[in-house]
Amino acid sequence: MPELPEVETVRRGLAPVMEGQVVARARVNRPDLRWPFPERMAERLTGARVLQLRRRSKYILADLSTDETLLIHLGMSGRMLVSGDPLGQFVHAHPMPEKHDHVVFDMENGARVTFNDPRRFGAMDLMPTQAAEAHPLLARIGPEPLGNAFTESHLVDRLKGRNMPVKSALLDQKIVAGLGNIYVCEALFRGGIHPARRCVRISAARISALVPIVRDVLDDAIAAGGSSLRDFRQADGELGYFQHSFDVYGREGEPCRAPGCTSTIERIVQSGRSSFFCPTCQR
Repeated sequence: MPELPEVETVRRGLAPVMEGQVVARARVNRPDLRWPFPERMAERLTGARVLQLRRRSKYILADLSTDETLLIHLGMSGRMLVSGDPLGQFVHAHPMPEKHDHVVFDMENGARVTFNDPRRFGAMDLMPTQAAEAHPLLARIGPEPLGNAFTESHLVDRLKGRNMPVKSALLDQKIVAGLGNIYVCEALFRGGIHPARRCVRISAARISALVPIVRDVLDDAIAAGGSSLRDFRQADGELGYFQHSFDVYGREGEPCRAPGCTSTIERIVQSGRSSFFCPTCQR
């Protein structure tokens, strides 16, 4: 599942060809993905100008001139691919249609944006822009980890007294938006905190220190174009490469990269997800 850096990378890749541009023609090639598409979706998108592309947690939001907002979720295998860009940032000509090209946006500037999703776990929805934050998928999401509301005091307050593993707390989207398994593992390694340690047993100072660490991990991943483990592609079709910089994720049995550490990375399963850590560096 693409995490925040991957979704932000896609948003940034789409912005040059979609923001400020009119959707000359939208095509919807099937009735549903994970859920049914909204009624008359192609008709409602055609002729609309994309005023702004933004991201909320792991969702891309396109605010339209029609006072509606298009919500896009990539799911497990969804890709937003750009072709025919007149700005010269994407060199791909329009490809032949593929079996899993479920939604296609032909932009007035000549660019084409194709949503391809073989597993069909992605989703799209349309809602009034003024009510977008009340959408069921967005209403209970916590602050953005790269935003001003994600502060040391916020994280300390939300984790204080909780008798749950710190990794589970950081994956709770009501506490902080958009963090996923990969980047929580990496942040806890940089913070020297064992993923199974209970929040109630972590000092406020150590919890506070996680806030800039989380931001640094996400910034590093976005700068690398995200992590490509299976299906993820950037908007230009290229792979992200942050996976080559993982300190712990997916490195079970490999040497710890911390200077002077002679331990090897271990893996445990928490709530059905793999957690990777160094038993010496993380306590």
